[in-house]
Formats: sequence, structure tokens, C-alpha cells
Amino acid sequence: MSTKSVRWLTPTEERAWRALRRVLVAVQAGTAHDLAAIGLSEADYEVLSTLSEQPAQTSTLGVQADKMGWSRSRLSRHASRMEARGLLRRAPDPADGRGCLLVLTAPGMAALRDAAPVHVESVRRHLVDRLAPQDLAALERIAGRLAQPPADDDQAGPPPAGTSRP
Repeated sequence: MSTKSVRWLTPTEERAWRALRRVLVAVQAGTAHDLAAIGLSEADYEVLSTLSEQPAQTSTLGVQADKMGWSRSRLSRHASRMEARGLLRRAPDPADGRGCLLVLTAPGMAALRDAAPVHVESVRRHLVDRLAPQDLAALERIAGRLAQPPADDDQAGPPPAGTSRP
């Protein structure tokens, strides 16, 4: 891509981008620090909490990876470390001889029960309690929009206020 075709950020766009990056880093660092104090990583908590939401606290590796937005190999490596600590176990997947099921163990559920209040308090301290209700609503709206994959014709962003795309 030549630099002539690059749509450089305006000063306002660059400030917004940098502000978002700083917020993401600060909130994530704060919650990671708080979870580390009780012996869990953010990744551990994410695996435990999403697995606890599944029927019988069991999920295929592929479904779990998709739900978390991780690659299968990343989840498989992390699951191995969690299995060694007794937080989950792997079981053969009867529907797929090459796959496996991840099963939340009793110690894993206990770890999640112990961590959940710490995590919620951390999320409150680093994010929720620092924002007004309308800020939270705006954040949810923005996050929902950003979670959607961009359409090819939306690469340029939304049209300016008062205009529409053909």
C-alpha cells in the first residue's frame, strides 16, 4: 500500500485511538493484578467462567475456543496448564474421535467461586464505578458496534452526520 492511499488519522481520531488503547491497558492491567493476587490469570478466569456457563460445565475445545475468541492451539496449551493444576480435565469427545471435551472440575468450580467476587469488585473499581450510567450505555453501544466485523463497504467508517451512503 502506498502512503498516498493511506487515510491517516486526524488529530481527533488519533486522540480517540490512543485514549482507547490507554483505557484497555489500564483496565486489563488492574483486573489482571487483582486476579493474580488470588493465584489466577485473566486467561484462567476466562476459561473457568465461560466453561461454567456451558451445560454440565463441559464444552468441546473448538466451541470453547470460538466462544472465547481464541485459537484452538492457544486454548489447548492453556487447558494443559490448567489441567495440571486440577482446574479442569480433558475427556474424549464421543462425537469427534480427534477432539476432546473440556470439563470443569470441582476444584476449578471452587476456584471460580472464590475468584468471582474478587473479579467483580475489580471490574467495578477499574471501570464500572468510574463511569456514569450514560457512559456505561454508550460503552455498551460502542462495544457492540465494534464487535461486528466490518463490511467491505464500511471500511471508511460511518458516513458524516446528515449524509448517507448510496
